Amino acid sequence: MEEIEAPIEAVHEHIHEAAEHAKEVWIGRVALFTAIVAVIAAISALLAGHHSNEAMISQIKASDTWSLYQAKGVKASILSSKMQILEGLGKKNPETDAEKVESYKKEQEELLHKGKELEAESEHHLTTHEILAKSVTLFQVAIAISAVAVLTRRKHFWLVSIFFSAVGLFFLFQGLFR
Repeated sequence: MEEIEAPIEAVHEHIHEAAEHAKEVWIGRVALFTAIVAVIAAISALLAGHHSNEAMISQIKASDTWSLYQAKGVKASILSSKMQILEGLGKKNPETDAEKVESYKKEQEELLHKGKELEAESEHHLTTHEILAKSVTLFQVAIAISAVAVLTRRKHFWLVSIFFSAVGLFFLFQGLFR
């Protein structure tokens, strides 16, 4: 999974430069606003990346668990076949073989539960990653619209930017408290 980057440094610098040369007070506020949104976007991107990594790690662990589950099943099957062959030949099975088969089956049951838990954990992290990725995207859009507001000197674009930031915050909090 890819890490989310927030390529907004150039836009952010341009807004600050425009704010320094502007006569309107609200442009300075837009610059401050975009700085705050940029910080929140960076934090969201880090959190999204973290959950992406955790999802991958949990899925790898789940795959390892399923491999071990299958290996225990193969061992139990081979041992059961050996016991049937010996029984068919009229020979006595070692007592430890039956105990081993039961042990493998018990271990398989534990691995089954562990594998399902790890898959659920991976799914949870992936869903959280997707929610946080939405917040990063909305913050980036908000910063871009703020730049349009400064460049065109139209305050209503800034209001649209505030709206996108608010929706981004909604997704950020949704991702944090999931």
